[in-house]
Amino acid sequence: MTTQEPSKPAPPNWPRISCSLYYEDSRAAIDWLCRAFGFQVRLLVEGENGSVEHSELGYGEGLIMVGHPKPEKFPYMRAPSQIGGANTQNILVYVDDVEAHCARARDAGARIVKEPATVDYGEEYWSDRGYECVDIGGHHWWFYQRLRDPKTS
Repeated sequence: MTTQEPSKPAPPNWPRISCSLYYEDSRAAIDWLCRAFGFQVRLLVEGENGSVEHSELGYGEGLIMVGHPKPEKFPYMRAPSQIGGANTQNILVYVDDVEAHCARARDAGARIVKEPATVDYGEEYWSDRGYECVDIGGHHWWFYQRLRDPKTS
């Protein structure tokens, strides 16, 4: 199978891939994601009555957008709480210190569903240490720290 790599750069200050997450209270989610996981608000566009029209949260070179469902405009966008807790996407983020990150998330109220553990794929591949948690809106997150990478060792 052949693949074609992108040939044009992504827009300035924008990653090649980003995602959007939906929360019933997007403003509270933005505050919580910054406090619990260390995201930083890059952009917050307010709508009527202080609602969040658009947001961009950065973590290193990564970016997520956080908003609230708008069934009148996008009937397929839902928060996990609106679909029985289901997640249609999961997010993995690499951090520098997974133990400290897990403690920070736990202190902020994240539900830790898998405590930090090491996964080793063998000498030819990598070894990571990470944990899984659920945020205040029901989204599942995985945070990992790279322990060994044969490409850089």
